[in-house]
Amino acid sequence: MKNSKDDPDLTLRFTEQELIMLGKTADGLSAYMGKPVLAEVGMDDGAEWVIFAIPIGTDETPDESAMHVQMGGPDAHFVGNKGGLDLDTEVYDCQYLWAIQITDDPEARFVRLDDQGEEFDFSNDLGELLPFELTDEALPDPDLEMLEDLDEEDDADWSDEEEDPMQRPKGPLH
Repeated sequence: MKNSKDDPDLTLRFTEQELIMLGKTADGLSAYMGKPVLAEVGMDDGAEWVIFAIPIGTDETPDESAMHVQMGGPDAHFVGNKGGLDLDTEVYDCQYLWAIQITDDPEARFVRLDDQGEEFDFSNDLGELLPFELTDEALPDPDLEMLEDLDEEDDADWSDEEEDPMQRPKGPLH
């Protein structure tokens, strides 16, 4: 039984966590590229997609060989910081970078499209299709790593024939 437009299939929509990942990806790409990268979420045939693109400045000459998309406007839904642009009222001509679509294929929930809009890769794990690792794993403590490195160096400095200074008693013996 197909769902009506009033009852969308939630499996074909990004979860809140996936939208956060996509927004972080747009922000990371903006920092990496040194220019705003927009991530607009839309829907086609009941399935959501996200497009990543760079706004083309009014003083820039657009690359005619690159795909262009219009992004922004009152009904647009963006994730990430939006590059500081007024996307709620303005529409921008943008150079399309790539996109991710949700599919109903049980083997590939996500399909990544390349810069020409062609299927490039697919996965059931969104993180596998993104250019940055976005896990929230705890970072190692640099102070502990430094201590471990020092301990390894101390151990390596002493041969079996020499006495390890860590084993000698400290201070005067009475």
